[in-house]
Order: sequence, then structure tokens, then C-alpha cells
Amino acid sequence: MINVILKDGSSIQVEEGKLVIEVAKQLSTSLAKKCVVGKIDGKLVDLKTPITKDCKLELVTFDDEEAFEVINHSCAHLMAQAMGRLYKGTKYGVGPAIEEGFYYDFAVPVALTNDDLAKIEAEMQKIVKENLAINHYMLKKEEAKAKFASDKYKCELIDAIDDEYVGIYEQGEYADVCRGPHVISTGMIKNFKLLSVAGAYWRGDFKNDVLTRIYGTCWPTKEALEAHLAVLEDRKQRDHRKLGKDMQIFMFDDLVGRGLPMWLPNGFIVRRLLCDYIMDKEYDLDYMHVMTPSLGNVELYKTSGHWAHYKDDMFPAMEMDEEAYVLRPMNCPHHMVMFRSKPHSYRDLPVRIAEIANDFRYEASGALTGIERTRAFSQNDSHIFCRPDQIAQEFKSVTKLILDVYNDFGFKNYKFRLSLRDKNNTEKYFGNDELWEKSEAELREVLKELGVDYYEAEGEAAFYGPKLDVQVRSAIGHDVTLSTIQLDYQLPERFELTYIDQNNQKVRPVVIHRAILGSMDRFVAFLLEETKGILPIWLAPCQTMVIPVNNQFHLEYAKELVAKLKKNKIRVKLDDREEKLGYKIREAQMKKIPYQLVIGDNEVQNGTITYREYSKKEQVTVSVDDFISMMVKFNNEKK
Repeated sequence: MINVILKDGSSIQVEEGKLVIEVAKQLSTSLAKKCVVGKIDGKLVDLKTPITKDCKLELVTFDDEEAFEVINHSCAHLMAQAMGRLYKGTKYGVGPAIEEGFYYDFAVPVALTNDDLAKIEAEMQKIVKENLAINHYMLKKEEAKAKFASDKYKCELIDAIDDEYVGIYEQGEYADVCRGPHVISTGMIKNFKLLSVAGAYWRGDFKNDVLTRIYGTCWPTKEALEAHLAVLEDRKQRDHRKLGKDMQIFMFDDLVGRGLPMWLPNGFIVRRLLCDYIMDKEYDLDYMHVMTPSLGNVELYKTSGHWAHYKDDMFPAMEMDEEAYVLRPMNCPHHMVMFRSKPHSYRDLPVRIAEIANDFRYEASGALTGIERTRAFSQNDSHIFCRPDQIAQEFKSVTKLILDVYNDFGFKNYKFRLSLRDKNNTEKYFGNDELWEKSEAELREVLKELGVDYYEAEGEAAFYGPKLDVQVRSAIGHDVTLSTIQLDYQLPERFELTYIDQNNQKVRPVVIHRAILGSMDRFVAFLLEETKGILPIWLAPCQTMVIPVNNQFHLEYAKELVAKLKKNKIRVKLDDREEKLGYKIREAQMKKIPYQLVIGDNEVQNGTITYREYSKKEQVTVSVDDFISMMVKFNNEKK
């Protein structure tokens, strides 16, 4: 007999070779029906796995978090089986579970669109009703290649496996190369929805075939699925690409170039206000704002190390006048040269150089995502040149600024990530081990002093130094890096930066790279999605819409009102079209304008304003001065 310790600490004796599902049934029939997989000594296993030694056994049910990945991976196989039945000759790529569901990549003999998803779902439901057993077995690599000889993608995957044997999962006529684990039968996968069809390069390499990728999601219950679909629908309404178009914030045109955003009047207002907001905060903290060119000599980037370590992400060099110039991917080299242009004493430091700078990076076309990821963008960038003994205080000051900004905007769902060098792939970075270890240790010490909770991520450092990234969870479920602080000993060496210390010796400064709003473009995208386009009043491109009830009697007063509002820096538009009042109010609501001012007989006679706030039905009548005071307060206090 074998001793099995259960999750609650109790133990039972079972016969050698007894299956996990049989143990579950021995404990409780109702429990067995809820089981998705088992866990033997911490490793997830199929329910048909035999128990061969003393162990700790946990039964993973639909209620457990670990079940989600298993049912979604199993649902990917379910979809693949349906594809094989519907589209003869289909070849199979990979079908993993992902954070909120699954996908599978196929080479399909016909072009598929989202309109085909209902047909595939229907075939999947048929397979669910068949309740096919899902079985696992092992084959030698040669046997596995023979089994999948007609599918070049599966054969390529088999070749990449280091082991002598390959795991196979089979359900009915369908088989796949897979490590598992999976549910025990197709009847256990009922609550799913196919979401979209996209293209994807095989194994993520643009040199390979383009396959058809189908995304889906599977949940333990119908209620959980419906709740998730409601979340997805909300995300569609929050997508900054949709909001940007509806609110006329930005646009793209292939004639201008892919990934090159053009900011429309409404969008430029938002950008200008954000720039003024962050530059005012920086000015109060003794930052000095500068402006540098959007391109530079290739020699500048060879000196900085970008040409050697970042060239693939830069646009090609332009040859002119026997020199080569390149669009800059970042601003630090220019600021290094600025600091170097004159001597500095230890008393001068820290020197804080800041810029809202235009940068350019050659992003792959498939990675371009609205204004969240572009080829031309602006950064709220700064470089702080300081003494080693000033690192901690400057780091604290920058962190406090980040927290102040997040408090102003109401951001709460964020984490600090200490991004470190990948010690197993050091050729990606420059500098010596000693400096890297020194800077990483200093950042840990500063974070300890700050009392900030953080997690570490190897391989996420900049190529010249470790950094602290602020990872914000967006309203549509993305992890976005908004702010970053980077510690750099390398570029001061490469640019031979110095200051005169108290002993009258030339020594190297340390540079802190920091971005608070980060990419202005990405920040606006994040803000649109976070607010669903209902921007804070101080940021709204149009804050008030003045709507006369009847142009013949009310237009003159409406124009006077518009002039007063403009004089007080309140952004206002006049809707004097010959349209019905209800239509104009609804349209202003659709444009998410914070206040609609309706001007009728009473307003003209009494010199008042009747306003209706966005998303509210009640109307409020106040004096013109009171309304102006309210709006000025919103603007001054950034509400």
C-alpha cells in the first residue's frame, strides 16, 4: 500500500497504481465530478495518472485558480479537433493557454474571418456532447514524427524536443503533441467563446509562414463566462484607438507612414495641457528644460553605445555632406553632451536637465498599436547628473514625484519592478560586472530605505544600467510601463563626464535617467482607456458647449457668454446649428463634453446659465460668475 497525504494534512492508504481520479472517487463522488486535474508533490498531473509512491496529493477543482489554465489548454485542443473536422487538410501550430483564455495557430486551406467563429463553436459543442475520453501516452521521437508526417509544423516541434520520448494527447480522431495536463474528457469543457481571428507568424518569426490564429476563452461556469464577456465588451468601448477616433484625438494615414500619429486639434490640447502640467511640477523641483534636435550624428550614438546595442531598433542612417545622421531613439546622448559643454563643481550638482523630446524607433509593423506603440513619439524625459552621495536623495525625490502624479490622476493599480541585467546573457549590455553589481545593490538599498514594495525582473534592465519601472495595470487588462528611473554609471564613462570635487580632483558624476509620464503618447492612450474617454475636466479638449434654444432670440447672449468663458481660459464651443435642442444635447453628450450650457428665455432675461453635466439628467441654473469660478477652480486644481 502507498501512503498519500491529502491537502488538509490527513493521509490515506491506497493500492499502488491507483489513478488520481479513483482516489478522488474514493474520497467523494461529488468531489470527483468537480476535479479538473491532480497535483502530486506539487506537480500538476492528469486525473488518469497512476500513484506509484508515497506522495502528497491535491485535487484541483474548477474553483481553483490552477484549473483555469488547464481548461483553456484543453479547450484549445477542442477547437483544434473541430477545425480538423470542418476544414480538411488543416495543419496545426501551437495552442497554449494564455492569461485570459487560449489561442491556436492553424494553416487552414481557406481564409477565415470572425464570421466563421459561430460555425466552429457549434462543432466544438458537438464534440463536448460526444464526451470523448482524453488519453495521454508517450512515443519515441521517430514514431511521433511518423504519426505527424503530414504536418510540417508538428514535426518541427518534435525536432525541438530534447527528450527521447514525446507526449501525445488523443481525443477521438484528433491527436496532438503536448506535455499537458488536460481534463479527463471533452464533456468537461462547456463554457467557452471564440473571440477573434488574426494572423500570426509561425513561432513568432516574420520570416516564417503566416498562420491563422484563433483566440478564445473558457470558464468553469456559464456565469463566469458571461461576466468575462461583459468585461471584454467594456474593454472594446475603452480601446483608445476607438476613443481616439470618436473624440478626434489623433489619426493615422499610410500616406504619412505607418506608426506615425498625427495629433488633431482636440488631441493637441490634451498634449499641451499635460506638457504644461508636468513641466510646471519639474520647474518647482529645479529642473532646467531644454530642447535638442530630433536627430544626431551616428558618431554620437557610437559614443553612447546605442549604435552597437540598439541599432536594430533605430531607423537607418542618412548620408549627407560626408556625415551620417540618424533619427534619435532617445535623448540621453544629447543631454550628456550638454552637461559636458561646460565645467561643473561638486557644489553645482545635482544638475537636472529635462525635455519633452521627440523620439523615433523602428517598431515592427505587427507591434504597432494605436498611439500606445508607435514609430514616432514624445518622452517626458530627464537626466539628473549627481554625486554618488546624492543618489539616494535624488531617487527618493523622483519616486515622490511619480507618486504625486499618480495621486493627481487617481492611479492606484500599480507595482514597482526592479529591472535587472540578465546575468546569463551579458553581451546585451555594456559595462563591467563590478559596476552592474554596484548599481543594482544601490537601487535595492534605496528601495529598502523608501519602504517601497517591489519585485525583481531579470533581463528587463536598460543596456547601460538597472532601473525601477512602474508597472500600471490598465483598465483593459494590460500591464503598461508608465514611469521609469534608471541608474547609470556607464554613459558618464563613455562621454568622459567630470566635475571638480572638494579635493579639486576631476571625478565622474552618476546619471539618473527618469521619465514620469513616460511616452506622452502612451500616457494619453492609457488615460483614455482608464477614463473611458471621460477625461478630467481640466484636460477635456472642449469643456463646455453653449447651446442656444432659438438662434433668433438667444444667439447674441450665447455669443457674449462664449467670449466671457474664453477670456477666463475656459475651452468652449458654440453650437448654433439649426437643429433640435435634444439632438444637440445628445451629440454633446456623445462627444463626452463635461458641461452643456442651454441658453433660453430665462437665461437671457436673468443673465444666468443653465448647465447639464455629462451623464447626468438634472439641470442646474447659476450666475455666469459662479459658473466661471467653478470652471477656473477645476482648471487651477487639476480636477
